[in-house]
Amino acid sequence: MVEFSLDRIASVLEGLEETIIYKLIDRIQFKRNEPVYQPGKSGFPGETASLFELRLRYQEEMDSLFGRFMVPEERPFTSNLPPPKRKRIDPDSPLHIPDYNLVNLTPHILEDYLSLLPRICPPGDDGHYGSSCEHDVYALQAISRRIHYGAFYVGEVKYRQDPKKYERLVSLGDREGLIEALTRKEVEDTIVKRVREKACTIQATIRTPIRTQLNAEVVAEFYRNTIIPLTKEGELLYLQHRLPG
Repeated sequence: MVEFSLDRIASVLEGLEETIIYKLIDRIQFKRNEPVYQPGKSGFPGETASLFELRLRYQEEMDSLFGRFMVPEERPFTSNLPPPKRKRIDPDSPLHIPDYNLVNLTPHILEDYLSLLPRICPPGDDGHYGSSCEHDVYALQAISRRIHYGAFYVGEVKYRQDPKKYERLVSLGDREGLIEALTRKEVEDTIVKRVREKACTIQATIRTPIRTQLNAEVVAEFYRNTIIPLTKEGELLYLQHRLPG
């Protein structure tokens, strides 16, 4: 059985905060580069998708072959992926859900990430399209991993703290009650404050005339308005589909 405790889950989530910050810093060293996201401008003959869409699809096709999406917190943005060729020997999971894809928030994550880019990237076009969408994919996957890890494992921990309460709310279809039960405002405030401080600390020695600096307040807001709410939405989905036992 994998180690399953609130402390262990919290340490993983805190580590992913740093990963996300670093990935976003990598992306904003390039300008907004609008053509990256425009259909039919990928440079691939006859291809109608954008360069970003193609980069994400091909990345996930490779990831799927290596078994990435057999892990609960790794949910794909792309459909119709090839089956894994790598055989995995996974430890017993503490999760109780028949299909990990019953908790898949990637459409919302993608939409919110693309809305974030104009707020953090320098405007303009520097021609570095390949590097821009490469770092987009890495940042997007890190954000998705953070949200889905919290959705599955925090959802299970909260269920175990009071099974009867969550079973009752699910049976009643009480969405508002579930969200209220899953909300820990003081914890959320602590996370947002820590992310803001980390973004400042990580960049304390950045040479700003040379390197673009990530706006710490914007990242903190992204956590408050996107990452935390989508994590709770994932927890709700997990509880709705959780098997008895």
